[in-house]
Amino acid sequence: MHHLTLTLSDVDRRVYESLELRVARHPSESVRYMFTRVLAYALSYEEGIAFSKGGLSDTDLPPVSVTDPTGLLLSWIDVGSPSAERLHKATKAARKVALYTFADLNLLRKEMASRVVHKLETIETWRVETALLDALEAKLDRKMSIEVVRTDGLLYVTFAGATVESPLVMHSLLPSP
Repeated sequence: MHHLTLTLSDVDRRVYESLELRVARHPSESVRYMFTRVLAYALSYEEGIAFSKGGLSDTDLPPVSVTDPTGLLLSWIDVGSPSAERLHKATKAARKVALYTFADLNLLRKEMASRVVHKLETIETWRVETALLDALEAKLDRKMSIEVVRTDGLLYVTFAGATVESPLVMHSLLPSP
């Protein structure tokens, strides 16, 4: 279990929050995946957001989701390298689908081309740079304070006395022409 104090200043979306997160890390979950999941949570933050209760062991649910007060799934927020079938299911289950990944986008596009994915063009795909994830992994602790600032397509993450700057640009999973 990791306790993260996260200060979020998402200038691009005008979201400013101080979050206290308890993040369980499944034994099979890489640190890179865990931090991508935390960044996905922070950068998608809105009322009703939550980490999956089943964690990685529940493959029918997204790692992060947004629901309304009645429990209706509004946003499916996936992490990593999901299959085309999984994203097809996600776009049918939720109004909005976002993917935060550190994977090679060309490999993801090839996977998406392997079958029809409902509303593929609407999936917001954000690639998190591995250098940022590696820097976070090097400072991993059970208790951490992290400041996340997104402005003008750049991501600034401050932790353990250091700041790492990284681009954060939305991509498409449609095949390149």
